[in-house]
Amino acid sequence: LDQQETSLRAGLRDPARTPPGDDPPRHDHDDVAPSRPHRAPVIGVSRCALTAGFIGIRLAGQGALTLAATTLVAYYVGRRLGTAIGLVTATGSAAISLAPIGLEILIAEHGYRTAWLVQGFAVWLILTPLALWGLPRRPGAPPAAEPPEPQDRPDPTALEPPHPQPAAGGVAAAVRSAMFWALAGGVGVLSLIGTALTFHQIDLLGERGLTPTQAAATFLPQTVAGLACTLLVGVLLDRVSPRPVMIGSMLALAAALVSAGHLGPGWGAVAYGVVLGVAGNSFRTVEAAAMPRYFGTDAVGAIRGIVHAVTVAGSAVGPLLLALGHSVAGSYRPLLLALTALPLTLIVAIALVPEPRPAAVASAPR
Repeated sequence: LDQQETSLRAGLRDPARTPPGDDPPRHDHDDVAPSRPHRAPVIGVSRCALTAGFIGIRLAGQGALTLAATTLVAYYVGRRLGTAIGLVTATGSAAISLAPIGLEILIAEHGYRTAWLVQGFAVWLILTPLALWGLPRRPGAPPAAEPPEPQDRPDPTALEPPHPQPAAGGVAAAVRSAMFWALAGGVGVLSLIGTALTFHQIDLLGERGLTPTQAAATFLPQTVAGLACTLLVGVLLDRVSPRPVMIGSMLALAAALVSAGHLGPGWGAVAYGVVLGVAGNSFRTVEAAAMPRYFGTDAVGAIRGIVHAVTVAGSAVGPLLLALGHSVAGSYRPLLLALTALPLTLIVAIALVPEPRPAAVASAPR
């Protein structure tokens, strides 16, 4: 999304980047806007359509599809849920990292309009059929019956939808749990800080002596470390409580904030990218796996929807907060050090709040 948006804006600012055929030929008199007042409504409609398009992509793409992907795993997988969540999250992260390469080539060869059309048709031709016919339907609650014989018991790993788990209590039980708010707060803090650091990365690391190319290169160790950590944490969550993983993630985030204000070119920048990738990917994997573990799958979509709303709010506030801190102090370092209070406070909260009793694992019928 970021790559597409950047390329689109660049194409709008610089007509030289727009390939032939993407826009009608320009004429000298087209630049005389005051003499063509009838163009104002057209420009207004175009801007409204562009805004609506970006809102739709953020809402239905980055919002709904991201939430649906990991929620579906919790909904259909009974055993080794952490491993499954880790695989899905790592695959999504890899796709996000690699897609801009292909999209940039497509934009350079055929223009951003063609790139948008190709992606739209890809959604229709790939995701829509999978959503309509690729998932088994959730059956209604079965009538009471005698327990099956051991050899007839269902396989918990079968990709069939489990029945609801009313004993878990749903949304009401989740919002009354302190651990729920610890998880939501952790994801919100990660979104706030991670988005702020990413948004200002070139300028922030430039303040520490890195060139724009060197600053952008830190995304590589961040991505590699994030992918490896996602897979490792997924396997780990099948064996231990989520609490130590959450604490480790917040410690890594605090370390990233401190290093961002003190690093220099070279291995310091590489270490910064690694700890930031570990912090972000590990806690998001914990959240996706811990919610069904603690509160069951009956209302896991609604529960995780609340957490996702906190994530969106954090990502909206973070870049503005860091920009304001820089404008007031003249440097990023003071606010970066002040922001370490957020993950450190969460470490204390995570260590002290009681851990809910895991919900019973639902079994899917054959």
